[in-house]
Amino acid sequence: MPTADEFKQRAVEQLAARPFRPVWWARSGFAQTALAGLGNRRHAAELAAETWNLPDGDFVQMHFADHDPRAPLVLLLHGLEGSRRSTYVGAMLRHAHHRGFGFAVLEFRSCSGQPNRAKRSYHSGETSDLGYVVERLRARWPERPLLLVGYSLGGNVLLKWLGECSALVPDTVCGAAAVSVPYDLGTAARQCDARYGGLLTRHFLRTLVPKALAKAQQYPRLLDAAAVRRCRTFAAFDDLVTAPLHGFRSAQHYWQTASSAQFLDSVRVPTLLVGAEDDPLVPGTVLPFAACAASPFLVPLFPARGGHCGFVAGTRLGSPYRWAERQVAQFFAQCLERVGITARAP
Repeated sequence: MPTADEFKQRAVEQLAARPFRPVWWARSGFAQTALAGLGNRRHAAELAAETWNLPDGDFVQMHFADHDPRAPLVLLLHGLEGSRRSTYVGAMLRHAHHRGFGFAVLEFRSCSGQPNRAKRSYHSGETSDLGYVVERLRARWPERPLLLVGYSLGGNVLLKWLGECSALVPDTVCGAAAVSVPYDLGTAARQCDARYGGLLTRHFLRTLVPKALAKAQQYPRLLDAAAVRRCRTFAAFDDLVTAPLHGFRSAQHYWQTASSAQFLDSVRVPTLLVGAEDDPLVPGTVLPFAACAASPFLVPLFPARGGHCGFVAGTRLGSPYRWAERQVAQFFAQCLERVGITARAP
């Protein structure tokens, strides 16, 4: 088996052979971000749902497209207010199948279309559910290789878990990838609140606020419903909802505690980090260039363009395609090759 440094060097070289070239009609970060939500969502029908009860009495929904239990399994963690229907789920599912991988999606609490039972919900730093799911997958398939990929909030959860549980991450976790991660949650929240007249924040609050109001009805006197209705910024929402529901003193305390940047130096699994310098939510100034340079386990892939979870590539004559998912699948094949498993060619 190659050393971590040798593997990283080879991975960087192979991934660099396919640089990101945005489609000519969507070159800006905002345009790429807008494209991230467009596409066919029929992939959700291909996924078989399972309800997994959690130790605290709550539940999450797991979704599988898995035809060979001997094949490596890709577990995907979606972004803020995402779900199995998110377009990047379908893109990653297709690339996983082309490589011969099984595929699963963890829908965080309250994101499956059903209200969760507990007072708490999910947030960018909540890692206990991921830990539970990984252990349950390992109990079902003790020897099965596991590959983890997270998008945006899901990427932050993944990186935080890999760092804070470094010595406890099972050996069956062969590789990980995180796309468009808000490494500094405070900076990301302020970007959403300030840019494009708060358009990005309003997009998320459109579903976050009704969920919080439903939680206030489910548990009377838990939240100030009138104040929640007036929320127009992430700073206000995280102060009024995220912090009190999850044991933080304030939005600032939540952002400081849950940001994944502080956990990167403890990651001990080969991990691909994909992020664009023109991401409207995650400015290039917070991309972890220094952490990647210092760690043999962190493989950086930070093109100048791509937006947030966009990375729609193509030429004038070619059909558009999602570059990040292609790169993640390639990296996962390299991670498996490192431990002696040959993946199917795409």
